[in-house]
Amino acid sequence: MQDNATEVTAAGIARLAGVGRAAVSNWRRRHPDFPKPVGGTETSPSFALVEVEAWLREQGKLAEVPLRERVWQQLTGHPEGPAVALVHVGCVLLLVQERPTVWLDIDAGSDERLAAKLPGVLDGVLAARFGREPVNASDTVNASGAVNASGSVNTPAPVHTPSGPQLLPSAPLLRGAVELAGELGARQTFEFLLGRYLDVHSRQYTPTPVELAGLMAELAGPALTVLDPACGTGALLRAVEARPHQTLYAQDRAPDLVALTALRLALHTRAAVRGAVGDTLRGEAYPELRAAAVLCHPPFNERNWGHDELAYDARWEYGFPARNESELAWVQHALARLADGGTAVLLIPPAAASRRSGRRIRADLLRRGALRAVLALPVGAAPPYNLPLHLWVLRRPDRTPVAPEVLLVDTGAFAGEVRGGPDWQAVRDAALDTWRAFTRDGQLAERPGLARSVPVIELLDDDVDLAPARHLPPPAAADGVEQLAAVRDDLAATLRLTADLTPPPAAPAPPARWPLTTIGELARGGALLLRTSAVPGAAGSTAGTAHARVPVLTDHDVLAGSPPSGTLPESDEEAVLTEAGDIVVPVLGGGSVARVVDAATAGAVLGRNLVLLRPDATALDAWFLAGFLRGTANNRQASSYASTATRLDVRRLQLPRLPLDEQRRYGARFRALEEFEQALRQAGRLGEQLLRGMYDGLTDGTVEPR
Repeated sequence: MQDNATEVTAAGIARLAGVGRAAVSNWRRRHPDFPKPVGGTETSPSFALVEVEAWLREQGKLAEVPLRERVWQQLTGHPEGPAVALVHVGCVLLLVQERPTVWLDIDAGSDERLAAKLPGVLDGVLAARFGREPVNASDTVNASGAVNASGSVNTPAPVHTPSGPQLLPSAPLLRGAVELAGELGARQTFEFLLGRYLDVHSRQYTPTPVELAGLMAELAGPALTVLDPACGTGALLRAVEARPHQTLYAQDRAPDLVALTALRLALHTRAAVRGAVGDTLRGEAYPELRAAAVLCHPPFNERNWGHDELAYDARWEYGFPARNESELAWVQHALARLADGGTAVLLIPPAAASRRSGRRIRADLLRRGALRAVLALPVGAAPPYNLPLHLWVLRRPDRTPVAPEVLLVDTGAFAGEVRGGPDWQAVRDAALDTWRAFTRDGQLAERPGLARSVPVIELLDDDVDLAPARHLPPPAAADGVEQLAAVRDDLAATLRLTADLTPPPAAPAPPARWPLTTIGELARGGALLLRTSAVPGAAGSTAGTAHARVPVLTDHDVLAGSPPSGTLPESDEEAVLTEAGDIVVPVLGGGSVARVVDAATAGAVLGRNLVLLRPDATALDAWFLAGFLRGTANNRQASSYASTATRLDVRRLQLPRLPLDEQRRYGARFRALEEFEQALRQAGRLGEQLLRGMYDGLTDGTVEPR
């Protein structure tokens, strides 16, 4: 049954039809029978999904709505909002995973019957997974989902059982989600929807990249009880290595995040899941907990963290944090919740390692052996991407003697392109190798430019500055000079190649009067295949896994002419894979760019904001096609302009109708220009590297000024 209440925006209509938003605006102007808005605003109207689908199908613009797209549109158009809808979906997917036969029974019949029967069966599943008493049949549930009972719920519930009236508008969505789970699996379906939800609402959440979450979990080591006191969407707890009889504890001030995290973990693991809503520093939910591990990505630079109310809190064992030292409050909260000998790993801004207002607390953490390591991450590892964030590794001191040294590690050398992220494999290897060697031996032999264990007494000066870069020796001078010599040789060879590839003088020709066609016409005629990405997020998506690294060709890679740098979320099962000879075109930014996929890039997944064109080799030459798509005038006439961005409608791009032999003649010229462009880019990169190395070598005394 289609839900008449489900609404879709112009962006959703464009996604359903595989066109740009400008095309939807044109349809509204040109077709009097286009569905009328049923909601939204004058500048951003919404339309009834069932009416839109019918109109698209009548116009021949929609043969069949993909199931995952239908489910997503129903979720985003839910009357109570997508967050509530996603919680409802998560509850039902957990039911399907735990008790599939029960769903088959209640699914038969009307939406009203489904909504009436669901609360009872959901309550039993939620109570079993989240450790609370079931809700009595006489209890009622208010509009926000909270139980209004006199005492039937004895412990905080991360996910409240929705009532029948709350579930009724969700019935078509729930049926579709279960159908999608039949294709993808319950866990993968939830990850897909959660990943897309987070991608759409990216400004509301601070993600923890999956690679970083995996590194933090590995630094903490295997544990039976793990706490994340600022859980967000659960990326850190999801990265924890599963063990029998494990319990995962989560807390966050946002109720929707706690519910989504709890459902995500319950679908992902057999561990007991405990979740609580509340401000952790002002009102911690687990004051008696002594966890084996604490993982935390706390909010940064909070002034209103409770400084005035919490002056005499027992957690400030190492000193009362200043108003501008909220991160040191989180550090001490983590230590207070650890069992003796337990490990905490926190993501901390670099200023917390050197601010004078926090030096006394840092000194006490060092003296008492609580702070064991500070690892500086590369720029671009996590938001804010312009800062080299730190990982602090802490241990709850037990009866063993205080360790006399602290490990300092700087992985900044493994930074990649800012949008592409760092070389996570190199970061992980360096961090884990140095940490494990340090914990095994109690000290670490000096590794210039990377790591050393520093005696605590050496750090206890007036500043107590823990920034690793300030205490590490520079890389070996000989290695630096040899590397500069190699870069210089590579630059010289590239400059010679660039000179050889420089185009000959342009020969004038009269203006051409070719008959023209468009990409849209060629796609309709079967001369090429047009595909857009189904990837909901790439590197940095919290919906991914820490171990899967499938290369994704991002729009930044295409613009920069660099190899694929993104990673594919586990949830996306319909990724578009590139093939040699494909043309990839970015649709945002206003540039005239088209990249022909070569053998080295083939097999990468098509990233967001990209369109893939796969020409029929018997009708179109790939290089001819890519070259004409890069024309400035061509791009200008096919672009639409918003207040903050330019969007390219690839279907409107034009190219001349030429015989295949003539296409190949143009294609060979365009290919030669591409080789020249790549050589110029390589020369620029090598030149910047040589300049940076020479400046660094001259200023640190490792290069002679000759």
